[in-house]
Formats: sequence, C-alpha cells, structure tokens
Amino acid sequence: MPWTNEHIQWLQDTGNVLTLACGREAKVFCFRHDINDQAKMTAWAKHFRNHYCNDNQIDLIKAPGQTRSDYLLTMKFPNATTAPGPSIRAGDFAEILIADYLTYLRNYLVPRTRYDRKGVPNESTKGSDVLAFKQVQANPRDDELLVYEVKAKLSAGTKSMLQEAIDHSAKDHLRLAESLNGIKQRMIDRNELGSVGVINRFQDSVNQPYKLRFGAAAVCSDSAYDAAILAGANSEAHPFNQDLELLAIHGSELMELAHALYERAANEI
Repeated sequence: MPWTNEHIQWLQDTGNVLTLACGREAKVFCFRHDINDQAKMTAWAKHFRNHYCNDNQIDLIKAPGQTRSDYLLTMKFPNATTAPGPSIRAGDFAEILIADYLTYLRNYLVPRTRYDRKGVPNESTKGSDVLAFKQVQANPRDDELLVYEVKAKLSAGTKSMLQEAIDHSAKDHLRLAESLNGIKQRMIDRNELGSVGVINRFQDSVNQPYKLRFGAAAVCSDSAYDAAILAGANSEAHPFNQDLELLAIHGSELMELAHALYERAANEI
C-alpha cells in the first residue's frame, strides 16, 4: 500500500498542554499545513485515497464506463455537501490524521482497514476509531494495544470535543473484541494474511497478557478551538483513567483542507 508520511511534518508539538478539570493533561499539537505545497498535497492525496480504495484495484471495482473520479466521489468518499457527508468527511479526516500521528511520530503499527469496505459512503464504520499496536520481542508482556477515540470539529463554533472523545473512549473496552475481529476479517478479505498474526496476539489477553491503553483526541479548526472549553473536560469517570492519554490538535481552516484533499484525491488518479 503506498502510504506516505510527508504531510505529517506539518503536525507540530506546540509544547503546550491543557490542564483538565480533573488534573489530567492533554498535549496540544498544531497542524500548520500549506495547501499550496503541490508535492506534499499530491502525495498526501494518494495516501488518503488508498484508505478508501487501492489504486491497483479501482479499475476492477468501478462500474464499466465509469470514471475513477466519479466512482470515488459517488461510491467511496463521503459527500461534500449532502448531510451527513460533511461531518463524516471531518471525522474520517481526523481519524486518519491520528492514525498517521501514531504511525509516523509514535512508531505504532496501525492497520488501515477502516474505510475501504464501507457499504455506504455517508456512514461511519462501527467500532473503535483507531487501534495501534506495539510488540516487544524481548518481553511480550510489554506489548501494547492503544485504542483511540477521535472527535472532530472542523467547522466554526466551539464545542467540548475532548469531553465527547473521553466519554466515547470509556466504551471502547466493551467493543474491543468486536473491533479486533473486524480488523482481522478485513485483513483476511484483503489477503493480508501476514498481518493477521498481529491481531491474533492481542485477542487473548488472559493467556498472553499485554498493556492495554486508551486515548482521546479532539481535532478542531482554529475557529472551533477554545482551550478553556476543551480544558473543562473531566476523565475521572473513564474506567481506565490512569491508562488514558489525551490529545488536542488544531489548525487553520481544516474543513477547507479536508474538502481540498478529497477533491485532489478524486481527480489525481
């Protein structure tokens, strides 16, 4: 799969933290993108598109006589204007950004199976948003599964997205088995049999213990980012509060960026 990490250079640690009402801290990142950087945007668009449809398979999947662009825009990508398409776009964009953050800046293995088997473009895939894995050969008990819940607010208007992410993350342990099973089934469906063993390792925590951790992330445009509102979140009710990491990302005009990315992904193939 032609994944790339050039765009992740735009994600910068501000060095700031949000101190929540419960005393926990959330790291703050800023996404300082340049929408006119043609090389990075083109590479990112290809990376983004392949989450929804492998470039090597699109001609086999699309209808005869249908253009690649039309297939992607009508059958794969959430709609740009018809609800709930824009909100699904925002959510997918934010989830993929967090997956890239965990892959390229945190060195986790993050399966990319969440979007290409969606039956309805304007719906979110069921299950946990992002699952990330680390295996330590020297001591398998130090193997780690990190489960992230991601909430996005890319349009103007403040909202407590970090609290929403925390509240939804509190349920992730209940659907973990289903999420792992879903990833494995999609891997088998895509003939990625070499990756199935990774999922197998994390499906038996009783006989093969590992570290289970959780994360909650808020991704907001600057026009929706309010540090005070986000810092009003409270994670004390989370069942894994001591194993919960918190993250806030903001950037300029992220909804405009998301639309531009989808448009480029549809037309540069």
